Amino acid sequence: MEFIVHSTQTASDESARQLEGIASHFGFVPNLLGVMAESPELLKGYLQLGQLFSQTSLSPVEQQVVLLQTSYTNDCTYCVAAHTTIAAGQNLPEDVVDAIREDREIGDPRLEALRRFTVAVVKSRGWPDQQSVDDLMAVGYSGRNMLEVVLGVGMKTLSNYTNHMAATPLDPAFEKAVWSG
Repeated sequence: MEFIVHSTQTASDESARQLEGIASHFGFVPNLLGVMAESPELLKGYLQLGQLFSQTSLSPVEQQVVLLQTSYTNDCTYCVAAHTTIAAGQNLPEDVVDAIREDREIGDPRLEALRRFTVAVVKSRGWPDQQSVDDLMAVGYSGRNMLEVVLGVGMKTLSNYTNHMAATPLDPAFEKAVWSG
């Protein structure tokens, strides 16, 4: 099946309102959100989860580690490129982004424990191994943080799976960060 990349003109009224807000915030409607607009509920849910995730106790840098690593682990070419671009705006150090994109250890032990825990959550479908949990706790994270990672993984899984089904074309804004897996 071929999915439509909706705009504010082609989306349903409910999705069009959401897309208008996105366009005013980002300056354009990312193609993935245009695809999600086919289901107003998916688009709204994804945006709400994103808003909630941004309010967690994880720092913006930590949030981007979770989102980028989830996209990498789920092999989502669109989302890795998009979050590489977004991460730059969130002051995520380039070496951290490169480490995730190249499946290497992050030099910062705290971010590395978070990265490994995120991988464990995604690959185990929510059953992380005890070592990943212990490593996360050893660098100062909490049970709350673990659950916040679940929120971020859930949010990104919606976009990763949507991209897998839709083969979303990469936006020009993300082309410098293209990633092929």
